[in-house]
Amino acid sequence: MSAEEDGRTYLVVVNHEEQYSIWAAGRELPDGWKATGFEGPKQDCLDHIDEVWTDMRPLSLRRRMAAAGQ
Repeated sequence: MSAEEDGRTYLVVVNHEEQYSIWAAGRELPDGWKATGFEGPKQDCLDHIDEVWTDMRPLSLRRRMAAAGQ
């Protein structure tokens, strides 16, 4: 089994800036992060993030740029 296929279940998590990551299921989430409801093998979670996280800019930057008309 490769490192990418470690057999663990992961959660897709998101922070207040709408930045995504994965976190091992069963571990307490770090402060500022919440589960999105998607879980599965590592690669499935990473593929899901690739699909849903289409704008890599933090939320605060997107809001500032929108307010400035950019």
